[in-house]
Amino acid sequence: MAAPRRDTRGIVDAAELFARVRFRRREPAPPLRPYLEHYWLIDWDLDRPYASHVVPHPSVNIVFQRHEGRAPFAELAGIGLGLFIRKLEGRGRVCGIQFRPGGFRPFAPEHPVGDWTGRRVPLPDADPRPVLSPDDEDARVAALDAYLLGLGPGPDPRADLAMALVDRVRADRAIRRVADLARAEGVSVRLLQRLFAAYVGVGPKWVILRYRIHEALERAETEDTVDWSALAAELGYADQAHLVRGFKATVGVPPTAYAPPGRARG
Repeated sequence: MAAPRRDTRGIVDAAELFARVRFRRREPAPPLRPYLEHYWLIDWDLDRPYASHVVPHPSVNIVFQRHEGRAPFAELAGIGLGLFIRKLEGRGRVCGIQFRPGGFRPFAPEHPVGDWTGRRVPLPDADPRPVLSPDDEDARVAALDAYLLGLGPGPDPRADLAMALVDRVRADRAIRRVADLARAEGVSVRLLQRLFAAYVGVGPKWVILRYRIHEALERAETEDTVDWSALAAELGYADQAHLVRGFKATVGVPPTAYAPPGRARG
């Protein structure tokens, strides 16, 4: 695995989030890197409530949370199908584990990953105190390492294949349809659908579309003017209208109306 990503893909108005909370990504221990994207750590101390908005990745997360006035807890967050909104207020801390798409199944081999899609499930056997209590960031990362290593992930060639396929979808602009991926890999569309359902948690078409929306959102975040018609063609949409519909269904507003506060809409 490379170092943790530095992009802001999936975060709606990343500049506002970073101004309100302290957000970091950290690398896991070497034995865990084949399965994980990164750890993500957030601390906040707010004088007024703030709602964060995220377009989820096709990833399972395990999240340890401490909110002012509530007991700390841990939960398993399956892939979110829509915009994820979380209200933050007072003081708090979150330590999250983001698995690579396809990388969670070796930690829970008895369940297809699709069983968790769209769900947030409490983990009563996961003690959040060793993860959330230390003020030292390295100690929190070490506690996350210890927790995951204690689950003992085993080798799984199908998980390796699923992770490689999603990586190809994310990186290869030529993969615009499920048939493109099947043809490039020399397998059937049906095999891809079964593999993604069991190991990723959503279908390959969903993954392709979600990464397109991530890229469109990042362009809206970082560029003063976006040629949406040209971007639609670049991302493999039939036309601009299809991109607009997908963006609005996911983010809540059409791309031509979206811009972070403080920047004019183009």
